[in-house]
Amino acid sequence: MDYKQFVGPTVRTLREERGWKLDACARRLGISVSYLSQIEANKRPVTARVLVALVEAFDVPAGAFDADTAQLLISDLREAVADASRGGDAAPLSELRQVAQVAPTFARKFLDLHRANHQLRERLRLTEEAVALDETTAASSLLPYEEVRDFFHYKDNYLDALDRAAEDLAREIGLEPDAPAEVLLEMYLRERLGLIIRRSGAGDLMRRYDPEAHELTLNAAQPATTRAFQMAFHIVATSLGDLIEAELARARFRSPEAVDVCRVGLGNYAAGALLMPYGRFAQAAKARRHDVEQLALMFGASLEQVCHRLSTLQRPGDRGVPLYFVRLDYAGNITKRHSATRFQFARFGGACPMWNVHEAVGAPDRFLVQVAEMPDGARYLCIARNVVKSSESYLTPDRRYVLGFGCEIGHAHELVYSEGVDLKGPATPIGVSCRICERDDCAQRAFPPVDRGLHVPRHERRTVPFRLGPRG
Repeated sequence: MDYKQFVGPTVRTLREERGWKLDACARRLGISVSYLSQIEANKRPVTARVLVALVEAFDVPAGAFDADTAQLLISDLREAVADASRGGDAAPLSELRQVAQVAPTFARKFLDLHRANHQLRERLRLTEEAVALDETTAASSLLPYEEVRDFFHYKDNYLDALDRAAEDLAREIGLEPDAPAEVLLEMYLRERLGLIIRRSGAGDLMRRYDPEAHELTLNAAQPATTRAFQMAFHIVATSLGDLIEAELARARFRSPEAVDVCRVGLGNYAAGALLMPYGRFAQAAKARRHDVEQLALMFGASLEQVCHRLSTLQRPGDRGVPLYFVRLDYAGNITKRHSATRFQFARFGGACPMWNVHEAVGAPDRFLVQVAEMPDGARYLCIARNVVKSSESYLTPDRRYVLGFGCEIGHAHELVYSEGVDLKGPATPIGVSCRICERDDCAQRAFPPVDRGLHVPRHERRTVPFRLGPRG
């Protein structure tokens, strides 16, 4: 181990959940009580041997002790504290790091409170707008979706039991590369699950199941990759339903809406794992240097499905390249985000205008490649692609999205998109969002960061009409 790994709060939480005393837990790990006490207090790092012992004793994936989880928590805390301070003194990064490492449960509770406060402010704003317009409106809460995003966020976008079960199911069905997945899945649904498969061109319907008639209706106007995915979703919802419900029970969501949202999310995750089984897909991704078009052809999947699956390749002992994946609409709203990297996504407000996902809106049917650098100095290879999902009707507008994915620059050589790119040359400076960006000299800045004051000169005008005050 070439860095010091502190896992104290995680170890203490796992031990207390099982009701183990310090001495009993130390015996299981083969270490002294004093050493275990120092580990839990974050006074001593863990060695590789102790880390293996922790994984075996607590029967959890190695990712449960991943240091990147604390890094993600620090990033979320920094944005929340900056938003809450609103021009006042912001907490130093050193203090936020200490909170995330020593008191992660408290940190998540703080994030919950901040999110609820942000949601309340948004509702009040919408209410004021409705009154001003003399209209009636309902401000729908996004909180369940945010809660589910956090669930996958802190799972590193990988669920071991569900992923392995989907891989076993793929073997049972006989799914193979270059085989017609839609045909094999339909055969399984008819012969093994006893369903009647119907196709309809009805509007925006993608999938409908009638349990009384044992009928599954699919939209014939949708691409074959979409129909295959919808069939895969029904298969995993039926065959792996107990595993999905167990994950939901462990998550302890605060609202039934969040449970419903996550049930769909877990079904989508398992469907992707069924169509692109971990072992074969990870091997193919490495062999083809993560060429998403080649992988889409090989596995009969869409570009979006492939990008999403690439971001989940985090199986302990067989990890793929850590990738982020994001989907945006043309207004810049992030509608999907998954990440196995330290890449920071804005929770509130728009994404950085210097990020190439925005440029992709005007560049249909081609990949844009960018070397970008975050304010913390981390550099990324960022790939963006404009995609259009046809409505198959003149009277219905097509759905248009931008897909973004990428990795830290140290892994960039493993992606085909690094060909011809100067990975050590100048990088485009980007940030999370203007509200917390530390950069002083960005000509694209929309407004000042919430944790810094500003000065507006009376006798001069520059591209950005204000100057930022000193950092706290």
